[in-house]
Amino acid sequence: MKLRSLLFVPGDRPERFGKAAASGADAIILDLEDSVAPERKAFGRDAIVEWLASPRDCIAFVRVNPLDGDHTRADLAAILPAAPDGIMLPKAEGAASIHALISLADGAKVPSILPIATETPSAIFELGTFRQVKDRLAGLTWGAEDLPASVGAITAREEDGRYTAPFELARSLTLFAAHAAGVPAIDTVFPRIDATHEFSAHVGRARRDGFTGMMAIHPVQVGTINEGFTPTVEEIARARAVIEAFETNPGAGVLKLDGKMIDRPHLVQAQRVMAAAE
Repeated sequence: MKLRSLLFVPGDRPERFGKAAASGADAIILDLEDSVAPERKAFGRDAIVEWLASPRDCIAFVRVNPLDGDHTRADLAAILPAAPDGIMLPKAEGAASIHALISLADGAKVPSILPIATETPSAIFELGTFRQVKDRLAGLTWGAEDLPASVGAITAREEDGRYTAPFELARSLTLFAAHAAGVPAIDTVFPRIDATHEFSAHVGRARRDGFTGMMAIHPVQVGTINEGFTPTVEEIARARAVIEAFETNPGAGVLKLDGKMIDRPHLVQAQRVMAAAE
């Protein structure tokens, strides 16, 4: 499942579903949580089920409501028979939340789960447990909106869009937790649609740091995300050269390529680049 870009769309706005699916995003996230008012939840479920039942050629996740509320069981009962490609679980708190979600399904088949893993203070201390349920995960992502509110932070970002230290820590721990579990590391949304330069720089930093994809809040962000998480021609050529050097010298631990020393970590990175290119 290729997950460079994941585009949110409110679950009670069915007129937007087709546009989101045609945006070029690798996946869309039909949202039943924050973007849908309580009195519109039932309508949102019905709209999502109807759309999932129609022919489509894009990956579709559904973000259900948090486990600590009253809507999750109803969300699952409605949407699981419609066979979404994945479930996004907000306010997840480690492996226990994954088991709890599956239990709420009452025996129905639950597709791959994408937890939002840092939206509560307690969740930070459970990130390492996602390794226990890695076979149930589509990836791991984090949130930079609910967490600041839960600890009383005035903001999570500096003026240039970078995160302040506490939330940069949450981001980093999510990155490591995802790679520890061997699943895609998905960066959170960038909230400013009009800040194109800052957004492009943010995407570049995300890929630089080891994230494999990013969530989007508007179709205009999708192209930048897809481009940012796709290896360049130069990166692919370099990766091929590294791989070929080690294939030519299978017993070597360290080699010289273009005047620079390369070792096994360079080979691993080159293999990651080629996997992303494919």
